[in-house]
Amino acid sequence: MFVAIILETVAAAVAAGYQSIAPTGQWYGRTFTGLARGTKQIALTYDDGPNDPHTLRLLEILDRHEVKATFFLIGHYVRQRPDIAREVAKAGHVIGNHTFTHPLLIFKSAAEIRRELSSCRAAIQDAIGEHSNLFRPPFGGRRPATLHTARELGLEPIMWSVTGYDWNAPPAVAIERKVSRQIRGGDVILLHDGGHKKMGADRSQTVQATEHLVNRYKQEGYSFVTIPEMMQTRSLRAHAAIK
Repeated sequence: MFVAIILETVAAAVAAGYQSIAPTGQWYGRTFTGLARGTKQIALTYDDGPNDPHTLRLLEILDRHEVKATFFLIGHYVRQRPDIAREVAKAGHVIGNHTFTHPLLIFKSAAEIRRELSSCRAAIQDAIGEHSNLFRPPFGGRRPATLHTARELGLEPIMWSVTGYDWNAPPAVAIERKVSRQIRGGDVILLHDGGHKKMGADRSQTVQATEHLVNRYKQEGYSFVTIPEMMQTRSLRAHAAIK
């Protein structure tokens, strides 16, 4: 009996730890992860920018294909390169909060979380003015206090349903393969235009993969939308369902 209790306790602890970083986990509070399977919308999202030069190269690709995306920016990089943040906004993309220094928030106090989010918001505000209320926790790490603090600040937590596993800069074909294996429709795709460790992270392969993915899924009849557009689709469907 004692052994069984220990095993159950360990299993519960493991599950709780997993849920704190699982992108689609909802144990610790509601987050947006996309639409129902089969929806012909895809949202491209990029973390850890602004990054010189790859954010700018990515903007060229997205503009060429008339695709709008959602960028979750790190505040201290925005302070370094507000000009790149302004280019992202000028191109019509949505900008969200990715904290000021990219810490793992599950180990931070409510006061520290508030400071990270507020400092990032201020940096983005100074660079581009008004922006979205979207927030993505670094590494996907969150617990109830993380989401509670974010919502107190008027922020909407956004996770993802598909990842390209591109943070170690694998070849573009590997990124595309990882993403394609997970696409089901209605997906929020996580990619990176920067790196949280330093400015200048090589994201050339992500830029290439982005072009391949856009070409492929446009041909398959998907439309690429921003997170606010995808959330609006969800709201419209929910409203229609209760009529």
